[in-house]
Amino acid sequence: PDTEAMGTLTLVYSHEVREIADKLNDIQHQYFSNIISTVHVHLDEHNCLEVLILCGKSKTVKNIADRLLSIKNVRHGKLTITSPGNHLL
Repeated sequence: PDTEAMGTLTLVYSHEVREIADKLNDIQHQYFSNIISTVHVHLDEHNCLEVLILCGKSKTVKNIADRLLSIKNVRHGKLTITSPGNHLL
């Protein structure tokens, strides 16, 4: 839990669901120091895809993902977590 980690979090949601973008943004702003970058793509006229690059202690990275994935009406999501590089061969 205290090991440094990097992660990518992929989310798919409908932008038509009331206030979902606000909820996602509120959580992301709480963790601004752990979110390196975010990409937002419009999949079609209803659905959005966001990919976040996360860094920090592994427990923090997982907590950010859990909070975002638990938002009602997030249709799909997946966290991929890895070492920040200094532990890779």
